[in-house]
Amino acid sequence: MEIIPAIDIIEGKCVRLTFGDYNTKKIYNENPVDVAKEFAEFGIKRLHLVDLDGAKAKHIVNYKVLEQICNKTNLTVDFGGGLKTDDDLRIAFECGAKMVTGGSIAVKNRSTFESWLRNYGSDKIILGADVKNNKIAINGWQEESELTINQLIDSYKPNGIKKVICTDISKDGAMNGPSFELYKQLMIDFPEQKFIASGGVTTIDDVIKIQEMNMFGIIIGKAIYEGTISLKELMNI
Repeated sequence: MEIIPAIDIIEGKCVRLTFGDYNTKKIYNENPVDVAKEFAEFGIKRLHLVDLDGAKAKHIVNYKVLEQICNKTNLTVDFGGGLKTDDDLRIAFECGAKMVTGGSIAVKNRSTFESWLRNYGSDKIILGADVKNNKIAINGWQEESELTINQLIDSYKPNGIKKVICTDISKDGAMNGPSFELYKQLMIDFPEQKFIASGGVTTIDDVIKIQEMNMFGIIIGKAIYEGTISLKELMNI
């Protein structure tokens, strides 16, 4: 299972939100590059980097942070937040991202997202499925769409989508455990997909349980910053 720490960026700083609410912003480090370097020192290979300014602005904003992290570490970075156009995507890849995550665009501009899958392949394009009240949330989780997560995944199966980051927004940043039942059902419904759990991961037991479910990966954010999961513990997974 891939262990994937998360760095969320607002105004160039490493932050975390609760339930995706920008008003709950807590700054953990003024320099995200230092955070990324620490992850790499503990043997972490992957990083989930989210441009929260970009998600709100609807275009890439914090690409310089992405570039610095990619230049100063060997982390394999997937980048998301505000990727709406081919130009946004180009900038992300030119700045060092190995993969990108598309959420809102997969709902609101299917033709563009489908073209990304065709042009770059499903190893580089990840579907971001963020769930709120059983519906897919978009635009930095500020809006709900009419699509359920199953409908979204179903609709992209013909395009060869492989990797899906599934975040239950009601769990994100709440530090009360992930949506095990949601993930269990998704893996039954879509056994061919590579699901990455995100949201609510609080303890090393949560990580082990997700691993025992044979999920492809797990994204861990606030638990690392609040110290309820240590990087040393993650080294032993």
